[in-house]
Amino acid sequence: MRVTIVSQYFWPEQFRVNDLAVGLRERGHRVTVLTGQPSYPHRDVFASRRRPAREWHEGVEVLRVPRASRGGGERWRLGLNHLSFAASASVLGVPRLPPSDVVLVYQISPVATLVPALLLRRVRGTPVVVWLQDLWPHTMHATGAVRSERVLTLLDWLVRAGYRRCARVLGRSEDFLPLLREAAVPADRLDYLPNWAEKHYRPVPADAEVRRAAGIPDGFVAMFAANLGVAQALETLVAAAERLRADSHGAQVHWVVIGDGSRAEWLAGEVRRRGLSDRVHLLGCAPPERMPELLAHADVLVTTLRRDPVWALTVPSRVHSFLACGRPMVSSAAGATARVVAAAGGIAVPAEDPAALADAIAKVAALGPAERAAMGVAARQYYVTHYERAALLDRVERHLRAAAGLSAAPERVPAGRPAARAAGPRAPAARVDLDRRPRAVSAEDQPAGQARPGRPAAGAMPGRRG
Repeated sequence: MRVTIVSQYFWPEQFRVNDLAVGLRERGHRVTVLTGQPSYPHRDVFASRRRPAREWHEGVEVLRVPRASRGGGERWRLGLNHLSFAASASVLGVPRLPPSDVVLVYQISPVATLVPALLLRRVRGTPVVVWLQDLWPHTMHATGAVRSERVLTLLDWLVRAGYRRCARVLGRSEDFLPLLREAAVPADRLDYLPNWAEKHYRPVPADAEVRRAAGIPDGFVAMFAANLGVAQALETLVAAAERLRADSHGAQVHWVVIGDGSRAEWLAGEVRRRGLSDRVHLLGCAPPERMPELLAHADVLVTTLRRDPVWALTVPSRVHSFLACGRPMVSSAAGATARVVAAAGGIAVPAEDPAALADAIAKVAALGPAERAAMGVAARQYYVTHYERAALLDRVERHLRAAAGLSAAPERVPAGRPAARAAGPRAPAARVDLDRRPRAVSAEDQPAGQARPGRPAAGAMPGRRG
């Protein structure tokens, strides 16, 4: 099968679309990725600020088009960055693409990514499958990127029109599907397709030298590894760390933060202001392939999200990585994330509740090694059952073949379903009115594997690049 993937971001930027493309190529498909010049999170983090217009990555053909810089993350620059990719991919990229049986849009950026794919559909008749990582235009409203009701109404209309022209619309959360049906996407074109973790995310033994080189302190480690953005509710993390200083179990807890993002400077300042520098350790970023050996030193892995109706619909990609590594988990989040963490043997507390988060960390710290090990085993088993890479790649193939009108390939691995809601009377789902455009999902939900200029990578040795 000949597959074209359209994604604003691709290797060497660290997004899960990289593994998707390589996974399809490993299965014998010809894969071409239409993407932009690397710029996430900043162009300065890349050794070469401009890559060839055509290159290869692990057998995947990569066609690049120019796009405007993200600059310092100003709203107008981000908007120009997204729109410039849609324009250049349509004008400069589409004519260079080889023939394909199907186009897969990995929509982690705005719906403008659909534009070149729908152009291919129009001029070549190629069917389009879109895999939604975010809900638009909800994210723009939630992050404050767009506040004008007129603009949001126009974007909402464009989103609906674009999705209705796709042969398949896949959501990374089951809770996306009712909203997409409300957006007039035909039910027979909708399906749930969760993310998986790359192959290197697996349980590995803790290595004392890795711990020393990374700067991970002795004692009980509550590790937070994520993009440091608005979505992560970092205020909850800092407030919980402050509360634990006075707790009998919390006195031994060290909070280790791995990652970078738009609120990294705020977090560093807040840690200093509250006098938490001896308790909260900011290690910067680490390459994704090194994350499992760092996560192995976590006595508990922590994830936090803002309290928001749409955030409650999704499970951040980092949760899949944590589960795959088989470590105990605590979440401060609502909805889907809370359900998954609880079903995987972890502890789920309400979003933006520092007291509950502190209590949960203290509870895990009070457990014995065998009990914490059992939590880790349950997490890994849940991952293997519900998010195993081969099973989900099977599902990707089936959707692409169906959209392209090709015969289905045999399923290789049985796929499990995600956590069911607790038994008993079913609570009504969080109502999200598309016409009201509530606060929302994730522009920030990205891996912690890229550093900003001037920040050391976790585990970097003195005098060396991390």
